[in-house]
Amino acid sequence: MSTLQEAPPEAPRRLSLPVATLIGLLALAAALGVGHLVAGFVGYTASPFIAVANYVIDHSPTGIVKWAERTLGTWDKPILKIGLGVVLVLFAVLAGQLSRRTPRAGQVLVFLLGAAGVAAVYARSDLGQVSLLAPVAALVAGLVVFTRLHRVALPVDLVHDRGFDRRKFLRAGVGVAAGSGIAAVVGQVAGTSSNAEDSRAAVGPLVPARTAPPLPADADFAKLGSPPFLTPNGDFYRIDTALVVPQIRTEDWSLKIHGMVDREVTFSYADIRNRPLVERRVTLTCVSNEVGGPLISNATWLGVDLVDLLDEAGVQPGAEQMFATSVDGWTCGTPANVALDPQRGAMLAIGMNGEPLPVEHGFPARIVIPGLYGYVSATKWVESLEFTKWDARQSYWLSRGWAEQAPIKTESRIDTPTGFAGVTAGKVRLAGTAWAQHTGIAKVEVRLDQGAWEPAVLSAEVSKDTWRMWWIELDVPKGTHQASVRATDQDGYTQTENRADPVPDGATGWHSVTLDAH
Repeated sequence: MSTLQEAPPEAPRRLSLPVATLIGLLALAAALGVGHLVAGFVGYTASPFIAVANYVIDHSPTGIVKWAERTLGTWDKPILKIGLGVVLVLFAVLAGQLSRRTPRAGQVLVFLLGAAGVAAVYARSDLGQVSLLAPVAALVAGLVVFTRLHRVALPVDLVHDRGFDRRKFLRAGVGVAAGSGIAAVVGQVAGTSSNAEDSRAAVGPLVPARTAPPLPADADFAKLGSPPFLTPNGDFYRIDTALVVPQIRTEDWSLKIHGMVDREVTFSYADIRNRPLVERRVTLTCVSNEVGGPLISNATWLGVDLVDLLDEAGVQPGAEQMFATSVDGWTCGTPANVALDPQRGAMLAIGMNGEPLPVEHGFPARIVIPGLYGYVSATKWVESLEFTKWDARQSYWLSRGWAEQAPIKTESRIDTPTGFAGVTAGKVRLAGTAWAQHTGIAKVEVRLDQGAWEPAVLSAEVSKDTWRMWWIELDVPKGTHQASVRATDQDGYTQTENRADPVPDGATGWHSVTLDAH
């Protein structure tokens, strides 16, 4: 009696949707995990995910950047990360779905994704060639995992492989997931082990040799609804391109002054820390601030006069710009004559509101120059100041259509009541802020609807380089009304009613709020 030998189960002709999807996602996890691991040792921002996100930030059209700052505020970077993560997941799912019969299409997509990471790292001026190891390792890991899992799930050798082995596939998948997670954690720990907070804590008290004058009692009208005169560090606005805040220890930081100078000089943190420190109150403003916007804050800065450092280098006649570079590669062009003006009060700041600079605001050191919008005056994590011609170097925002010269414009804002606020008819108090850094505010006027302009009460002037608060009481009858504010600076200029977009050199126009009196 003959016996029939049981035939091996036939291998599936194509992968199921869930299995194909899982292969794409696991390949993505492996690529990101390995890339993050290697980046932890060759440069944290060389991690492919971070590098691609930085590339998106650096190459986004000005209109999109402006929209993100206006609409998302400080949430722009977290939302960018989430959006990029969603795109990567969709890309991985697509790679799996296109490879249900053969891995070739998915392998091509995985390669293209890895190549994008390599290109993003290569484009970074703040990363060396060794940093390319991170995205290359990610690319290789993604391809190897995708190919291996596809082979496990859809074997091609039916003689020695009995078809889809669910347990074998699950074991391989769990191994890839666990390994990717461990690699990412190790890379995170290695990449952030140089924690700037520990270095910042070791700086100790910063004591000025020249202190700022005491604040007068009526420096603000915070009880009436204006902001406090000094912005707490945690509330100080932050606008920069750094997806990952640079972690620089004082012992690793230095500032080089070079270019059109008589002698190149380099200062260590100890060189700056041991100089007589000066304390100065300066209000900073972002050029992308809309009329009535929140991107303005005020602090007491502590550091050294920048002009003293520049004098040691001997800036040569003919230098037109001070081209500043941050440790993360961001660049800023400041008119050289402003930086060199001893009356301007430009600083290399190492302290803010009585403590070392917060890491997110530039620790160990940053530039603070009164009277200019931040994109041409306030380089955080600064490491290089090169004196050169305007046509020799083009800074980050200048190359994106913003203006070369960017003095802060005279502006004002109503802080309370907020727009469309319900108020009780009769006497209504309004309070707000006005600024004209390095010129000073002379008066603020408010009007209801199209009525006469009425002068507001001004706070004491602390400095021409800081904002000034105001308040006023208006007779507001029942109904819906519009209150508007305008400021006049100490040069006699009254801010214009004409609305102008922040691009290319700052917004203009009167700030107005609608009041619903009942």
